[in-house]
Amino acid sequence: MVEDKEFNDDQLNVPKVSVIMNCYNSEKYLKEAIGSVYTQTYQNWEIIFWDNASTDSSAEIARSYDDKLKYFRGEKTVPLYAARNYALKEARGEYIAILDCDDLWLPTKLEEQIPLLEKDGKVGLVYSDAFLFNEKGKEKCQFAFTKPHRGDIFSELLFSNFINAQTVVIRRKVFEDLKYWFDSHLIWAGDLDIYLRICYKWKADYVDRPLARHRVHRDSATFKKSRECLVTELNLLLEKIYKNFSDFEYKYPEENRRLKRRRDVELSLLDWENGDKTQARKRLNAYVQDRVVYTILYFLMYFPFRYVYYPCLRIYNKSIMA
Repeated sequence: MVEDKEFNDDQLNVPKVSVIMNCYNSEKYLKEAIGSVYTQTYQNWEIIFWDNASTDSSAEIARSYDDKLKYFRGEKTVPLYAARNYALKEARGEYIAILDCDDLWLPTKLEEQIPLLEKDGKVGLVYSDAFLFNEKGKEKCQFAFTKPHRGDIFSELLFSNFINAQTVVIRRKVFEDLKYWFDSHLIWAGDLDIYLRICYKWKADYVDRPLARHRVHRDSATFKKSRECLVTELNLLLEKIYKNFSDFEYKYPEENRRLKRRRDVELSLLDWENGDKTQARKRLNAYVQDRVVYTILYFLMYFPFRYVYYPCLRIYNKSIMA
Protein backbone atom coordinates (compact mmCIF):
# COMPACT_ATOMS: atom_id res chain seq x y z
CA MET A 1 0.00 0.00 0.00
CA VAL A 2 1.46 3.35 -1.00
CA GLU A 3 1.68 5.79 1.91
CA ASP A 4 2.90 8.77 -0.15
CA LYS A 5 0.09 9.10 -2.68
CA GLU A 6 0.75 12.60 -3.98
CA PHE A 7 0.99 13.13 -7.72
CA ASN A 8 4.31 14.26 -9.17
CA ASP A 9 2.80 17.15 -11.13
CA ASP A 10 4.36 18.92 -14.07
CA GLN A 11 1.77 21.51 -15.04
CA LEU A 12 3.27 22.41 -18.44
CA ASN A 13 1.16 21.17 -21.35
CA VAL A 14 -0.99 19.00 -19.10
CA PRO A 15 -3.09 16.46 -21.04
CA LYS A 16 -6.71 15.88 -20.15
CA VAL A 17 -6.36 12.11 -19.74
CA SER A 18 -3.55 10.00 -18.30
CA VAL A 19 -3.63 6.40 -19.51
CA ILE A 20 -1.98 4.02 -17.04
CA MET A 21 -0.25 1.03 -18.63
CA ASN A 22 1.58 -1.45 -16.38
CA CYS A 23 3.85 -3.82 -18.21
CA TYR A 24 5.72 -6.97 -17.33
CA ASN A 25 7.09 -9.00 -20.27
CA SER A 26 4.19 -8.02 -22.51
CA GLU A 27 5.95 -7.91 -25.88
CA LYS A 28 3.46 -10.28 -27.56
CA TYR A 29 0.50 -7.88 -27.53
CA LEU A 30 2.12 -4.58 -26.63
CA LYS A 31 2.13 -2.85 -30.03
CA GLU A 32 -1.54 -3.67 -30.51
CA ALA A 33 -2.47 -2.31 -27.07
CA ILE A 34 -0.49 0.94 -27.41
CA GLY A 35 -1.75 1.36 -30.96
CA SER A 36 -5.35 1.30 -29.73
CA VAL A 37 -4.60 4.43 -27.65
CA TYR A 38 -2.86 6.21 -30.51
CA THR A 39 -5.87 5.62 -32.78
CA GLN A 40 -8.34 7.23 -30.36
CA THR A 41 -10.58 9.87 -31.91
CA TYR A 42 -10.01 11.87 -28.70
CA GLN A 43 -6.34 12.86 -28.71
CA ASN A 44 -5.77 14.92 -25.54
CA TRP A 45 -4.01 12.17 -23.58
CA GLU A 46 -0.68 10.87 -22.35
CA ILE A 47 0.38 7.29 -21.66
CA ILE A 48 2.10 6.65 -18.33
CA PHE A 49 3.96 3.45 -19.16
CA TRP A 50 5.34 1.67 -16.09
CA ASP A 51 7.75 -1.13 -16.97
CA ASN A 52 7.75 -3.54 -14.03
CA ALA A 53 11.37 -4.64 -14.69
CA SER A 54 10.57 -6.60 -17.86
CA THR A 55 13.23 -8.89 -19.32
CA ASP A 56 11.84 -9.14 -22.86
CA SER A 57 11.65 -6.48 -25.60
CA SER A 58 8.82 -4.51 -23.95
CA ALA A 59 11.11 -1.56 -23.13
CA GLU A 60 12.37 -1.32 -26.70
CA ILE A 61 8.81 -1.37 -28.06
CA ALA A 62 7.53 1.27 -25.62
CA ARG A 63 10.48 3.61 -26.22
CA SER A 64 9.88 3.53 -29.97
CA TYR A 65 6.84 5.82 -29.62
CA ASP A 66 6.78 9.62 -29.44
CA ASP A 67 6.75 11.73 -26.27
CA LYS A 68 3.02 11.23 -25.71
CA LEU A 69 4.17 7.95 -24.13
CA LYS A 70 6.08 8.61 -20.91
CA TYR A 71 8.28 5.61 -20.13
CA PHE A 72 9.20 4.69 -16.53
CA ARG A 73 10.98 1.58 -15.32
CA GLY A 74 10.93 0.08 -11.84
CA GLU A 75 14.15 -1.12 -10.26
CA LYS A 76 12.55 -4.47 -9.46
CA THR A 77 9.34 -6.37 -10.18
CA VAL A 78 6.56 -5.54 -7.71
CA PRO A 79 2.92 -6.72 -7.37
CA LEU A 80 0.48 -5.30 -9.93
CA TYR A 81 -1.31 -2.89 -7.60
CA ALA A 82 1.97 -1.50 -6.28
CA ALA A 83 3.03 -0.88 -9.88
CA ARG A 84 -0.31 0.83 -10.57
CA ASN A 85 0.37 3.20 -7.69
CA TYR A 86 3.84 4.04 -8.98
CA ALA A 87 2.37 4.84 -12.40
CA LEU A 88 -0.41 6.92 -10.83
CA LYS A 89 2.14 9.14 -9.09
CA GLU A 90 3.38 10.22 -12.53
CA ALA A 91 -0.08 10.93 -13.99
CA ARG A 92 -0.86 14.57 -14.82
CA GLY A 93 -4.29 14.35 -16.42
CA GLU A 94 -7.63 15.48 -15.00
CA TYR A 95 -8.92 11.98 -15.72
CA ILE A 96 -7.23 8.60 -15.25
CA ALA A 97 -7.80 5.59 -17.50
CA ILE A 98 -6.33 2.08 -17.31
CA LEU A 99 -5.25 -0.24 -20.11
CA ASP A 100 -3.51 -3.57 -19.59
CA CYS A 101 -0.87 -4.46 -22.14
CA ASP A 102 -2.78 -7.39 -23.63
CA ASP A 103 -6.11 -5.57 -24.02
CA LEU A 104 -7.43 -3.03 -26.52
CA TRP A 105 -9.56 0.09 -26.72
CA LEU A 106 -12.07 0.81 -29.45
CA PRO A 107 -11.35 4.11 -31.27
CA THR A 108 -14.17 6.20 -29.72
CA LYS A 109 -13.68 5.10 -26.09
CA LEU A 110 -12.38 8.35 -24.64
CA GLU A 111 -14.53 10.51 -26.92
CA GLU A 112 -17.67 8.84 -25.56
CA GLN A 113 -16.69 8.70 -21.88
CA ILE A 114 -15.05 12.06 -21.13
CA PRO A 115 -18.26 14.09 -21.79
CA LEU A 116 -20.09 12.09 -19.10
CA LEU A 117 -17.50 13.20 -16.52
CA GLU A 118 -17.53 16.79 -17.80
CA LYS A 119 -21.34 16.95 -17.65
CA ASP A 120 -21.77 15.88 -14.01
CA GLY A 121 -19.20 16.76 -11.33
CA LYS A 122 -20.72 14.19 -8.97
CA VAL A 123 -19.74 11.33 -11.28
CA GLY A 124 -16.38 9.95 -10.17
CA LEU A 125 -16.13 6.95 -12.48
CA VAL A 126 -17.37 6.03 -15.96
CA TYR A 127 -17.24 2.50 -17.36
CA SER A 128 -18.70 0.65 -20.35
CA ASP A 129 -19.51 -2.71 -21.82
CA ALA A 130 -16.58 -4.71 -23.24
CA PHE A 131 -15.94 -7.46 -25.73
CA LEU A 132 -14.45 -10.53 -24.03
CA PHE A 133 -12.37 -12.65 -26.42
CA ASN A 134 -9.92 -15.56 -26.29
CA GLU A 135 -7.05 -16.89 -28.37
CA LYS A 136 -9.44 -19.01 -30.45
CA GLY A 137 -11.24 -15.90 -31.65
CA LYS A 138 -14.44 -16.45 -29.69
CA GLU A 139 -15.96 -13.17 -28.56
CA LYS A 140 -18.95 -12.04 -26.52
CA CYS A 141 -20.23 -8.88 -24.82
CA GLN A 142 -19.75 -8.72 -21.07
CA PHE A 143 -23.28 -7.36 -20.56
CA ALA A 144 -25.02 -9.45 -23.23
CA PHE A 145 -27.64 -10.73 -20.75
CA THR A 146 -27.48 -8.30 -17.83
CA LYS A 147 -28.27 -4.65 -17.30
CA PRO A 148 -25.42 -2.47 -16.01
CA HIS A 149 -25.84 -0.05 -13.12
CA ARG A 150 -25.64 3.74 -12.98
CA GLY A 151 -25.65 6.27 -10.16
CA ASP A 152 -25.19 4.76 -6.70
CA ILE A 153 -23.74 1.33 -7.48
CA PHE A 154 -22.01 0.58 -4.17
CA SER A 155 -24.41 -2.14 -2.99
CA GLU A 156 -24.35 -3.89 -6.40
CA LEU A 157 -20.54 -3.90 -6.42
CA LEU A 158 -20.47 -5.72 -3.06
CA PHE A 159 -21.58 -8.94 -4.77
CA SER A 160 -20.01 -8.72 -8.20
CA ASN A 161 -17.20 -6.66 -9.66
CA PHE A 162 -18.91 -6.02 -12.99
CA ILE A 163 -16.59 -3.11 -13.86
CA ASN A 164 -13.91 -4.15 -16.33
CA ALA A 165 -10.78 -2.13 -15.55
CA GLN A 166 -10.03 -1.60 -19.26
CA THR A 167 -13.28 0.35 -19.63
CA VAL A 168 -12.80 2.70 -16.67
CA VAL A 169 -12.12 6.44 -16.67
CA ILE A 170 -11.81 7.96 -13.18
CA ARG A 171 -11.80 11.58 -12.12
CA ARG A 172 -8.41 12.64 -10.71
CA LYS A 173 -10.07 14.32 -7.72
CA VAL A 174 -11.38 10.89 -6.68
CA PHE A 175 -7.81 9.68 -6.15
CA GLU A 176 -6.89 12.89 -4.34
CA ASP A 177 -9.74 12.30 -1.87
CA LEU A 178 -8.82 8.67 -1.12
CA LYS A 179 -6.75 7.86 1.98
CA TYR A 180 -4.70 5.47 -0.18
CA TRP A 181 -4.88 4.27 -3.77
CA PHE A 182 -4.65 0.61 -4.84
CA ASP A 183 -3.95 -1.84 -2.01
CA SER A 184 -0.75 -3.63 -3.03
CA HIS A 185 -1.46 -6.49 -0.60
CA LEU A 186 -4.42 -7.68 -2.69
CA ILE A 187 -4.30 -10.03 -5.68
CA TRP A 188 -7.90 -10.87 -6.58
CA ALA A 189 -9.79 -7.95 -5.03
CA GLY A 190 -7.59 -4.92 -5.75
CA ASP A 191 -9.85 -3.39 -8.40
CA LEU A 192 -13.02 -4.16 -6.43
CA ASP A 193 -11.55 -2.64 -3.27
CA ILE A 194 -10.84 0.72 -4.90
CA TYR A 195 -14.16 0.76 -6.80
CA LEU A 196 -16.01 0.26 -3.51
CA ARG A 197 -14.13 3.10 -1.83
CA ILE A 198 -14.85 5.34 -4.83
CA CYS A 199 -18.51 4.43 -5.26
CA TYR A 200 -19.34 4.80 -1.57
CA LYS A 201 -19.09 8.58 -2.11
CA TRP A 202 -19.25 9.13 -5.87
CA LYS A 203 -21.77 8.33 -8.59
CA ALA A 204 -20.89 6.12 -11.56
CA ASP A 205 -22.02 6.41 -15.18
CA TYR A 206 -21.96 3.93 -18.02
CA VAL A 207 -21.72 3.84 -21.84
CA ASP A 208 -24.11 1.17 -23.02
CA ARG A 209 -21.91 -0.42 -25.66
CA PRO A 210 -18.48 -2.07 -25.80
CA LEU A 211 -15.59 0.40 -25.80
CA ALA A 212 -12.79 -2.08 -25.04
CA ARG A 213 -11.72 -5.61 -25.88
CA HIS A 214 -10.56 -7.71 -22.93
CA ARG A 215 -8.41 -10.75 -23.65
CA VAL A 216 -9.41 -13.76 -21.56
CA HIS A 217 -6.52 -16.13 -20.87
CA ARG A 218 -6.72 -19.69 -19.65
CA ASP A 219 -5.83 -19.45 -15.97
CA SER A 220 -3.01 -21.78 -15.07
CA ALA A 221 -3.95 -21.57 -11.37
CA THR A 222 -6.09 -24.38 -10.05
CA PHE A 223 -9.69 -23.86 -9.02
CA LYS A 224 -8.65 -24.69 -5.46
CA LYS A 225 -5.85 -22.10 -5.31
CA SER A 226 -8.19 -19.50 -6.79
CA ARG A 227 -10.73 -20.21 -4.08
CA GLU A 228 -8.09 -20.08 -1.32
CA CYS A 229 -7.08 -16.62 -2.56
CA LEU A 230 -10.72 -15.57 -2.87
CA VAL A 231 -11.56 -16.66 0.68
CA THR A 232 -8.52 -14.83 2.10
CA GLU A 233 -9.31 -11.63 0.26
CA LEU A 234 -13.04 -11.77 1.01
CA ASN A 235 -12.09 -11.69 4.68
CA LEU A 236 -9.69 -8.79 4.08
CA LEU A 237 -12.33 -6.97 2.06
CA LEU A 238 -14.88 -7.33 4.86
CA GLU A 239 -12.37 -6.00 7.39
CA LYS A 240 -11.56 -3.05 5.13
CA ILE A 241 -15.26 -2.27 4.60
CA TYR A 242 -15.89 -2.17 8.36
CA LYS A 243 -12.79 0.00 8.84
CA ASN A 244 -13.41 2.42 5.96
CA PHE A 245 -17.19 2.79 6.36
CA SER A 246 -18.15 3.04 10.02
CA ASP A 247 -21.88 3.12 9.22
CA PHE A 248 -21.81 0.15 6.83
CA GLU A 249 -23.52 -2.42 9.09
CA TYR A 250 -26.25 0.10 9.98
CA LYS A 251 -26.72 1.45 6.45
CA TYR A 252 -26.45 -1.87 4.58
CA PRO A 253 -27.64 -4.64 6.97
CA GLU A 254 -28.83 -7.01 4.23
CA GLU A 255 -25.68 -6.53 2.15
CA ASN A 256 -23.58 -7.18 5.27
CA ARG A 257 -25.43 -10.45 5.89
CA ARG A 258 -25.05 -11.57 2.27
CA LEU A 259 -21.34 -10.77 2.22
CA LYS A 260 -20.74 -12.86 5.34
CA ARG A 261 -22.80 -15.66 3.80
CA ARG A 262 -20.72 -15.61 0.63
CA ARG A 263 -17.52 -15.83 2.66
CA ASP A 264 -18.90 -18.78 4.66
CA VAL A 265 -20.04 -20.58 1.51
CA GLU A 266 -16.55 -20.13 0.03
CA LEU A 267 -15.01 -21.56 3.21
CA SER A 268 -17.47 -24.46 3.11
CA LEU A 269 -16.53 -25.30 -0.48
CA LEU A 270 -12.84 -25.15 0.42
CA ASP A 271 -13.40 -27.52 3.37
CA TRP A 272 -15.26 -29.89 1.05
CA GLU A 273 -12.53 -29.78 -1.58
CA ASN A 274 -9.94 -30.51 1.13
CA GLY A 275 -11.88 -33.64 2.11
CA ASP A 276 -13.57 -32.36 5.29
CA LYS A 277 -17.21 -32.96 4.33
CA THR A 278 -18.42 -32.70 7.95
CA GLN A 279 -16.93 -29.23 8.49
CA ALA A 280 -18.18 -28.14 5.06
CA ARG A 281 -21.78 -29.06 5.93
CA LYS A 282 -21.45 -27.49 9.37
CA ARG A 283 -20.49 -24.13 7.86
CA LEU A 284 -23.26 -24.30 5.26
CA ASN A 285 -25.96 -25.47 7.68
CA ALA A 286 -26.75 -21.91 8.82
CA TYR A 287 -27.86 -21.00 5.29
CA VAL A 288 -29.82 -24.04 4.06
CA GLN A 289 -33.11 -22.25 4.84
CA ASP A 290 -32.12 -19.15 2.86
CA ARG A 291 -32.43 -20.61 -0.62
CA VAL A 292 -33.00 -23.97 -2.30
CA VAL A 293 -29.53 -23.85 -3.92
CA TYR A 294 -27.92 -24.03 -0.47
CA THR A 295 -30.06 -27.02 0.47
CA ILE A 296 -28.99 -28.82 -2.70
CA LEU A 297 -25.36 -27.91 -2.09
CA TYR A 298 -25.61 -29.18 1.48
CA PHE A 299 -26.74 -32.66 0.35
CA LEU A 300 -24.17 -32.80 -2.45
CA MET A 301 -21.53 -32.43 0.26
CA TYR A 302 -22.18 -36.00 1.38
CA PHE A 303 -20.30 -37.05 -1.77
CA PRO A 304 -16.59 -36.56 -2.58
CA PHE A 305 -16.02 -33.18 -4.19
CA ARG A 306 -14.43 -34.56 -7.36
CA TYR A 307 -17.56 -36.57 -8.26
CA VAL A 308 -19.91 -33.58 -8.26
CA TYR A 309 -17.52 -30.81 -9.29
CA TYR A 310 -19.54 -29.46 -12.25
CA PRO A 311 -23.01 -29.44 -10.66
CA CYS A 312 -21.41 -27.89 -7.58
CA LEU A 313 -19.83 -25.15 -9.70
CA ARG A 314 -23.13 -24.32 -11.42
CA ILE A 315 -25.03 -24.16 -8.11
CA TYR A 316 -22.27 -22.11 -6.50
CA ASN A 317 -22.27 -19.54 -9.31
CA LYS A 318 -26.01 -19.09 -8.86
CA SER A 319 -25.60 -18.69 -5.12
CA ILE A 320 -23.13 -15.78 -5.42
CA MET A 321 -25.76 -13.41 -6.76
CA ALA A 322 -28.56 -14.73 -4.56
